[in-house]
Amino acid sequence: MTVFTTRSSKSALDSLRLLSALLVSFLPAGASAIEITFAELKATEESYVVNSNIDMQLNPVLEDALNKGVALHFRLEFELMEPRWYWFDKVVARESQEFRLSYHALTRQYRLNIGSLYQNFSTLNEALSVMSRLRNWVVADRRALHEDTVYAANLRMRLDVSQLPKPFQVNALASREWNASSEWYRFKVAL
Repeated sequence: MTVFTTRSSKSALDSLRLLSALLVSFLPAGASAIEITFAELKATEESYVVNSNIDMQLNPVLEDALNKGVALHFRLEFELMEPRWYWFDKVVARESQEFRLSYHALTRQYRLNIGSLYQNFSTLNEALSVMSRLRNWVVADRRALHEDTVYAANLRMRLDVSQLPKPFQVNALASREWNASSEWYRFKVAL
């Protein structure tokens, strides 16, 4: 087999390498990492609950804003769909849970609000650790689901930029460092 190379193909290859290097340089170095590593839907006597593990790390921009008094609102979103061959999938359950993470400089403590409950922590890692383990979150009534049906469940966590102060919302539009979000974690639930 004979390979022919021309000057134009080498320059095209060099241009492609330069373009890919430029694209990589525009990616933020310290992007926030939110990844759902585990999720399950379990039945209790009266309802269905979600248990999940989330790997969370804040980038330096979010951590700096938090330490300067800006509260960060994270939203955990859950959807349960019943697949239908004849039309769009039917939404059986859709729930969301809000986490509010703030820092109080006077007490030097991080405060995590989950709904109406709150807890104080001495370090950011402790607060993120509690946010990372969600247990027994009620998402659906027991009567809402049917036996012998396979459902599609979706779960994700994201920074809710609409809850940020207005000047930070403008920054969030222009910077990826303010758009922390996990991918949808998709799993099947067979009853």
